[in-house]
Amino acid sequence: MGKLKTYQEQLQDIVEKGINAAEEQQKKLAAKPFEYAEKLESEAREYSVKSLRKRYDSYAESLFEQLRSLNSRFGNFAAELVAKLEKEVAEGADAVSEVAGEVAEAAEEAKKSVTEKKPAARKAPARKPAATAKKSSTASA
Repeated sequence: MGKLKTYQEQLQDIVEKGINAAEEQQKKLAAKPFEYAEKLESEAREYSVKSLRKRYDSYAESLFEQLRSLNSRFGNFAAELVAKLEKEVAEGADAVSEVAGEVAEAAEEAKKSVTEKKPAARKAPARKPAATAKKSSTASA
């Protein structure tokens, strides 16, 4: 499950880098018309290009902040999803472990019943060596 978390984080980083790159490109592209307009402003004072530029920059900044917020919410959603998946996997592993324990117990019981049903090997009674037998017969005589 750690891989899923890593993928989720990598995906968020990719999205964040994409947002940053888009923002940087947008700023570069947006700067050109304003630079030309500022040059023209000195000639035509009917519009305040600087105030227009401030307003535009404010809107653009708001847009990219909203995109970052959306990316963060996506990250939280993905983290919750990963946590749920990890929980389900852990529960599944517990169930498998429980079944494995039951199988091991059944195997032990089967092993015991097999060993109980085997007839015990009988030993022949031990015989006394001949030398000891003679001593006991001479002692009684």
